[in-house]
This record gives sequence, C-alpha cells and structure tokens, in this order.
Amino acid sequence: MFCAGSRFLGAGSGHAPGNRVATDKDTGEAMGNWLFDGLRAGFAGDDAVFIHHGDARITYGDMLARSAAHAAALVALGVAPGDRVAVHVEKSVENLMLYLGTVRAGAVYLPLNVAYTIAELDYFLGDAEPKVIVCQPEEADAIAALVPPGTAVTTMDAAGRGSMAEAADAATGAAFADVVRGPADLAAILYTSGTTGRSKGAMLTHDNLLSNALALKDLWRFDATDVLIHALPVFHTHGLFVATDVVLAAGAAMIFHERFDVERLVADLPRATSLMGVPTFYSRLVAHPKVDAALVDHMRLFVSGSAPLSAETHREFRARTDKEILERYGMTETGMITSNPYDARGCRARWALRCRGSRCGSRSGRGGGAAARQRRRSRGEGAECLCRLLAQPGKDSR
Repeated sequence: MFCAGSRFLGAGSGHAPGNRVATDKDTGEAMGNWLFDGLRAGFAGDDAVFIHHGDARITYGDMLARSAAHAAALVALGVAPGDRVAVHVEKSVENLMLYLGTVRAGAVYLPLNVAYTIAELDYFLGDAEPKVIVCQPEEADAIAALVPPGTAVTTMDAAGRGSMAEAADAATGAAFADVVRGPADLAAILYTSGTTGRSKGAMLTHDNLLSNALALKDLWRFDATDVLIHALPVFHTHGLFVATDVVLAAGAAMIFHERFDVERLVADLPRATSLMGVPTFYSRLVAHPKVDAALVDHMRLFVSGSAPLSAETHREFRARTDKEILERYGMTETGMITSNPYDARGCRARWALRCRGSRCGSRSGRGGGAAARQRRRSRGEGAECLCRLLAQPGKDSR
C-alpha cells in the first residue's frame, strides 16, 4: 500500500498471514511499527514498573512479553495487517495487553463501550467488519450469530481470563517480530457518540496516536518518575490513548483501577503524582472528608476532561487542596486538541495549546462504513490536519 503524502510503502490490508515489511521508498530500509516503536523509545527499562495493580507489579518487561503473546495469538487467529480487532470487555490489565498486542500485530484496535447491547453491537460489528471479536463470555453465542463465518469470536472476562487470554498463554515465550506499520497506517477505530446522527467510526493512524501522546507528555511534563492513577474506562480516547499512551511514552507508571471508586482513589493518592479524571471524579473528591492540601501536597498534576468542569468544583478543589485542575479538550476524531497551560497558577493568559507536532485524525469522510473508509484511506484519499501551538496572551482563561 502506498500512503499518499508520505515516504512509506507498506503492506496494506491484504489477508495473507504473517508479518509484513514496510520500506522507506527513498532508502529501501525496513521500517518498524510506528506507534509501538515510538512509545517504546520512552520505556524506562524492563525492570521498571509499568502497572501497580493491587499488590501486583507488572514491569515493562512483563508488558513486552504479554503484549507479544497477544500479538502472536492474534496472528495465529488469522489477523493480517489492517484487520480490525473489536473488543467489548470490561476494563482489565489483560485488556491493555490486548490493545498493545493488537498494535504490535499490525491490526486496528476497535474498543466498544461495555454498555452497548447486543442489538447496538450489531451495527458496529457490521460497519467495521472485524476479523476477531473479543467479548464477554456470556455474550459470545449472541455475538457469533451476528457476524459472518470466518470471524473469530473469543472471550475475556472481568478478571482478564477467557479464550483470548488462553490463546496468549499458549503463545507465551514464542519469538514475535512486531508487524511493520507506517505513520499513516491505521492503529485504531473509535466510534463517535452519535449526538448528531448515527455513530461513525473515526479512523486513527499510528502517527495520530503517537504524536498526540508525545505532545501531551511534553505539555504536561510527564517523565519516568510519574505515577498516574488510572481509573478511567478504556473504551474511549481519554482512558485508552491519553492516559495509557502518555504513561508509556514517558516510561512512567500507573496505579490501575478497574473503575472509579472514590474510597480506593483517595487511599491511593499518597502513592501518585498525577490523576486524570472526568468532572465527577473531582466533585466526589471535594466532598470527601480526607481530601485536603496535606494529602495531595506531593502531587503535581490533576487533569479533567470529557465533559465541562464547573467553575464551582474548580474553586472548591483549589480551596481544599491548594492545587489547580488542568482542563483539556479533545474529540474522538482528533484526540486532544487544546489544554490549559501546565503551570497556570495565577496566570490569566488564555492559551490554545493545540498539541504541538500532533497530527489530528481526519474526518470520517464519505459513507460506506468504517471498513470501506479504511480502504479509501489505503488508496490515499482523505487528508490529515497538522496542529500548531497557538498562544493568545492577555485574555482571561475563563
């Protein structure tokens, strides 16, 4: 496949099994897996902790081994570069390993809201035409009845176990070479909320995700000493790409929560340097009797997004903790677009920090379903946006 406007030749979305090799058409040299290699450049070493989960510690080395096992399992299921892997499961560490394994296998990760019913899934699965579906065990039979023959339906429960994990277990230890993907190849499809019509699959390339993660890492000053509390869902941009990919790009660590629980979150604040949340997180925190300046004095960053944060909650949090909440704005189609400045205390400048160097996702384009739109993209149709860093000093930030 030739990606228009780029220097890269790749394998496209053919369906022969095994790894493909992309080459730079100017030098003839083999290229790597754009997103995973870009994130991997920030890893802190195999022994560094990536995830704190209860009493368990998952290192970067553990993550590399387990995500490779998932990648190998997907290839064994017939996944070829560009194939979609639809995931409709509860949040778990194993789910994150599957996401990374999908990227390493050269496939396209398609997370679906766990609240979707079988009837709702019928539309998404028909539109995206996934090669593999990973679902909750209790819905496997119903989902299998929705998809055409040849679609592999595997399972993963809330604890991360099931036939997909078993397939990864079987592949553990086997050598796996990451499938080569270029910057313009698809890495993920996220469906929009459908507020103005039926949900559309927003196609996000390797460079869309990598450039956004690197830009946010720099803007928010993440490094290997950071520990993020991850209590967000992983079926949308905020929890999956912002929180997870920024941690990876920085070689940082996360404290993994399957869901938001204010008591557990408050208990883990002393171990963390940062928190990413939605406004509900902060309204619950300001109402909690243990939350005060002493509890979070060591923390450097609180991010809120996905919905507007009320001015009242912002003021109450600052009064209780002597900390500012940093708000950012993004879209399913683009990732993060704007952010308040990191060191904003006392500053009344208005900044439109359109993530420097970040290539936004393009519009969904013409109709025909996500699979058809992906085929059009592979032929070089459609455009991508190049964001810039803009500053408008002297205007009130609120």
